Amino acid sequence: MIGNHELVLILDFGSQYTQLIARRVREQGVYCEIHPFTVSAEEIIAKNPKGVILSGGPSSVTDEDAPRVAPEFYEQIKSPMLGICYGMQMIAVDLGGESMPAARREYGHAELRRLSGKTTLFKDLPEKLDVWMSHGDHVTTLPEGFRQTATTGDVVTAIENDERQIYAVQFHPEVSHTPLGKDVLRNFLFEICGCAGDWTAKQFIEDEVAKIREIVGESDKVICGLSGGVDSTVAAVLVHEAIGDRQTCIFVNNGLLRAGEFEQTLRLYKDKLHLNVVGVDASEDFYKVLAGVVDPELKRKAIGAKFIDVFDAESKKVGGAKWLVQGTLYPDVIESVSLRGASVTIKSHHNVGGLPEKMDLKLIEPLRELFKDEVRLIGKDLGIPEEILQRHPFPGPGLGVRILGDITPEKVELLQKADKIFIEELHNFEEYNNVWQAFAVLLPIQSVGVMGDFRTYEKTIAIRAVTSTDGMTADWARLPHDLLQKVSSRITSEIRGINRVVYDISSKPPSTIEWE
Repeated sequence: MIGNHELVLILDFGSQYTQLIARRVREQGVYCEIHPFTVSAEEIIAKNPKGVILSGGPSSVTDEDAPRVAPEFYEQIKSPMLGICYGMQMIAVDLGGESMPAARREYGHAELRRLSGKTTLFKDLPEKLDVWMSHGDHVTTLPEGFRQTATTGDVVTAIENDERQIYAVQFHPEVSHTPLGKDVLRNFLFEICGCAGDWTAKQFIEDEVAKIREIVGESDKVICGLSGGVDSTVAAVLVHEAIGDRQTCIFVNNGLLRAGEFEQTLRLYKDKLHLNVVGVDASEDFYKVLAGVVDPELKRKAIGAKFIDVFDAESKKVGGAKWLVQGTLYPDVIESVSLRGASVTIKSHHNVGGLPEKMDLKLIEPLRELFKDEVRLIGKDLGIPEEILQRHPFPGPGLGVRILGDITPEKVELLQKADKIFIEELHNFEEYNNVWQAFAVLLPIQSVGVMGDFRTYEKTIAIRAVTSTDGMTADWARLPHDLLQKVSSRITSEIRGINRVVYDISSKPPSTIEWE
C-alpha cells in the first residue's frame, strides 16, 4: 500500500488487458497494484487489500500447466474477489464447478442480458448491456453457493456468491468496447469492496513530497537526469518541490534530439520551472562512439554507455550526491517482472536498472506507481507547461534508433529537418494531440526521382503516427490525406537529399512503434 491509501490488488494471469484493468480502477480514484499470480496468500493478506481482481489470460483452465492460485487461496483471502474471463473460469473450476471448451469461441461484441434477482455487481445498470468477449472456454456447471446473474445467449456470463463475496464475469469490463464496464467495476469497488476513492493527483503530490523529504533528509544532495520528456521532467519538479536546489539536474545533448530541442527545453527548465539544471552538449562524443555502428541493439548499448560516462563525469562535479532521481513508471516496473521466467529481450530498457550500479547512488523513483496519463495529471497540478506534458514519447537513444544504418551528423540533420516539418504540420492540422506518437525515420534506401529537369537518386523518409493508450499496443493513425500530402510536399521540396516520403501503416503487434 502506498501511504495510507486503500488498496486493490490485481493478480495477473497473462492477459493483454491487465494494465488496462489497473488504469480503470485508478480512474475511479482507487489505488491498485498488479502482482503475478504466483504471489502468496500471506503476502496478499499482509497488504490488507480492499479487494482482489483476478485477470484474464491466454491459457485454458483445462490445460495441465495453466496458471492457478494455491488451493487454499479462496479460504485464506477474506477480501472481496472479482474474476474476469480466465479468472472466472478458474474460480468456477477451483470451487467445484466445471468449465469446458466452447463449441464456438466467443470473440467480439455480444449483448449481455441481466437475469432477474438482486445483483450487486450490476446494480443500477440496464437489463441489457453491450459487452466485449474473448474466450474459448465457458463455465458449464456453477460451484456450490453461486448463482448466475447474466447471460449472452446460452453462455454463463456472470456469477456471484454474496456470502463469500466472490464475483466473476466472462466479458471484459475494462475495455472501451464494453461501454458500461466502468460501472461494473465501480460497483465492485464501491458497493462490494467499500472503497472511498482517495487516490487523487493532489493527494499523491502531498504524500510523495513528504516521503522524499523523509528519505533524503535535511542535507543530502540529489542528482536527476533530464531527457526533455514528460516522465523525467515531472519527477524532477516533484523532487524540487520537496528539497529545492539540493537537487541538481543534468540535461545531456547526445546530438540525437529533435531540432532545437536542447536549447529550447533547457531554457524552459531554467526560466519557467526554475530547476537547478546543468546543460551538457556532448554531441561529438556520441557521434564518435556511434561511427560505423549499424546493429540497433549495439546502437542502444553504445548510446547508453556513453550517456553513463558523460552523466557520471558531470555528477562528480556536483560532489557528495547520494541519491539519483529516475522517471521510472509503473509499466516499466511491470515489464521488468516476467510472469513465467525470463522474457525475451525486444530492446534494451532505459529506465529500470543500469545507472546506479556504476555510480553507487541510491534511487528515488517518485513515479514508479504511476501510469503515463497519471503522470500528466500530476504534472498539470505541479504547473508544468503543456508543451512538455503533451509531448509525444521519445526514445532514450533519440534519433539514433530512427536512422536505419550507421549514424552521421549529416544524417541526423536530414532527419531533424524532416521530423520538424512533420510535427509542425500535425500542429497546423490540429492532429498532434490526437495521436500517441508521431515521428520520421530515415531509411537506408535511395530511389530514383525527378526534380525539375534532373534525375535524382536520393534518400527516403518514412513517417509514422500511431494511436494508443499506453504504448503496449498501438494502431496506425488515419491521418487526413491533405496533411500527408502537405508533409510529403514540404519534405521533398525543402530538404535537399530527400526525394521520397512513405507512410507506415503497421500496427503493434506485429510491428513495434519504433523501427529499431
